Amino acid sequence: MSVSEIAQGLVDLCKAGKFEDAMNQYYSDDIVSTEPMGDDPISKGIAAVKAKGEWWYTNFEVHSVVVTGPWVNGDQFVVGFELDVTNRPSGKRQTMKEAAVYTVSDDKIVDEKFFM
Repeated sequence: MSVSEIAQGLVDLCKAGKFEDAMNQYYSDDIVSTEPMGDDPISKGIAAVKAKGEWWYTNFEVHSVVVTGPWVNGDQFVVGFELDVTNRPSGKRQTMKEAAVYTVSDDKIVDEKFFM
């Protein structure tokens, strides 16, 4: 599978709100994920990345997501996300914008970095 096919497949699933399906289909078991915020910004391995996702959905109510891209360059691609969310503990609603850079190796996403 080409990087472009993986990128488009990921974007299509994210646009449909199927983020866990996207992880299951396209992420390597050894993925490394880097977030710009938090006490531990680096998650290593699919279990840690899924746990981070579970934490996210426990703490944020997602009202809508706009996904743009992908933009491919070699073994990497970029996807844009705009999320309308409410932080459950505080009740604060906000719009979050971020870009993610994904790296592909052996037909799987092996690295993701988020920029806010």
